[in-house]
Amino acid sequence: MIEDDLIKKAKQGNMNAFQQLVEMHYPVVEKFAYQLGNRQDEIEDITQEVFIRVYRFLDQFTKAKFSTWLYKITLNVTRDFARKRQSNLRKVFKIQQDLRNDDYPETEAEVIRNEEDRMLHLAIQKLDEKYRVPIVLFYFHEKKYEEIADIMSISLSTVKTRILRGKTMLKKVIEEFKKKEGDIYG
Repeated sequence: MIEDDLIKKAKQGNMNAFQQLVEMHYPVVEKFAYQLGNRQDEIEDITQEVFIRVYRFLDQFTKAKFSTWLYKITLNVTRDFARKRQSNLRKVFKIQQDLRNDDYPETEAEVIRNEEDRMLHLAIQKLDEKYRVPIVLFYFHEKKYEEIADIMSISLSTVKTRILRGKTMLKKVIEEFKKKEGDIYG
C-alpha cells in the first residue's frame, strides 16, 4: 500500500494504516531527532511525541509532501523539548544551560561506532541550530534545498547561504578538534 493511500485511510480513522505510516517513518524521525542534538535518552520520547502530533493533526495535513511535514514536526518537538529541558534545569539546578556537551558518551558510542563519525557528529552539534538543521537535512537526509526551505520556513537563498556558512564553520570546528587531538597525542 502506498503512502498516499495510508494517509487517506489513516485520516478516515484506520488505525492499521496509521500504524503502517508510523513504522515506515519511525527510523527517519529517530535519526533526525538524534542528529538535531537531542540526548539519546530523549530520542524515544521525542519520536513518540512526533507521532502523537501527527495523529492529532493528520486531518489538517494537505497535499504537501508527508516526509517534509514530519521533519517540520520533529524540528518543532525538538525545540519544545529543548525549551522544557532548559526550564527544568533552571528550576532544579539554576546554573547549567547546556546539557549537550558531554552528557552521553556511553550511549553515543553505541550509536556512533567510528571515531571520525563521532567527531563529525560532535562538530555538527557545536553549530548553531540555524546552520545545523540545513546541513543535517541536506547531507544526511538527502533533502533538496526547496524541501529544507519548506521544513524550516525560510527562503531558498537563506538555505543556500546557511549550508555554505555551516560547512565553513563545520570545517573550522573539525580543525579545532583535530588540533586538540594532536595536542593530546603529540
